[in-house]
Amino acid sequence: MNTAAPTSRPAPLARPAAVAALLAAFHARRPIRAGSLIVTIYGDAVAPRGGALWLGSLIGLLAPMGIGDGLVRTAMSRLAQDGWLERTRLGRNSHYRLADKGRRVFDAATHRIYFAAPGNWDGRWDVAILSGAAEARGRLRGGLEEKGFGALAPNVLLRPRGLAAEETIADLLLLDASGGTPEAARQLAASVWPLDDLAERYRRFIARFADLGASDGRAAALAPLDALIVRILLIHDYRRVILRDPLLPHALLPEDWPGAEARRLCGALYDAVRANSEAWLDAHGLNADGPLPPPDDAFVERFRDMV
Repeated sequence: MNTAAPTSRPAPLARPAAVAALLAAFHARRPIRAGSLIVTIYGDAVAPRGGALWLGSLIGLLAPMGIGDGLVRTAMSRLAQDGWLERTRLGRNSHYRLADKGRRVFDAATHRIYFAAPGNWDGRWDVAILSGAAEARGRLRGGLEEKGFGALAPNVLLRPRGLAAEETIADLLLLDASGGTPEAARQLAASVWPLDDLAERYRRFIARFADLGASDGRAAALAPLDALIVRILLIHDYRRVILRDPLLPHALLPEDWPGAEARRLCGALYDAVRANSEAWLDAHGLNADGPLPPPDDAFVERFRDMV
């Protein structure tokens, strides 16, 4: 494929005020974590279209977001070194594809971001009691926390029963517990998981994206590049919160829990910008074979329960 390298400077066209405000908020964070943003782009936009992207297409997207090609190239090299991406060269052009590690992580994150929501609960708990050497307990604790467990004590973790099936694991005693009033269960959950911090993160997310016009047509009318910028920043910020959320059942959450409102807002805004953002990828997204393939069937189901 014969593709010329694009310029690295941001596009001079003025962004709509709401989009410019989102970009300003992103750049106000220090340091600018281009690698984390690129992870979002690959997980949200590239993975559904085959998982591979020409570096020039990525630079062409990030330049209008104020991220120069030098920073992009450095971030891509680090992601490749860390096993997230694999690089191939065709002549002077570099192409990056999701590596096995990246795809596994994205698959797990995709479910939580686009499909998972708190559900019902029968009042039962999984209680994990760790034993064995300290180093082994530490490794096991980290794995259990990834599966939704929270630490009640250094060697005692719990989660609402039914969140996921649990296999037998060495050095782990898993108990089935129940009892207590609904209020006691909520208090227990608040002592195990950082719900106050999560709630504040969700409120900041809502404040940042509430005025983008998800319900009045303004977001749907954005130009393709602006629509894709909004979509990337939307998922980037939502990912930073949702991946911290244990997704506890409704019965364990405070009555004014903002996570549900944040998910409704995210789903509505994502749906509003989906078509135009995909139009930019159709026109400008390239891999080693040419234009990116269309998104897979699962893409159209993202947030489908919300719209």
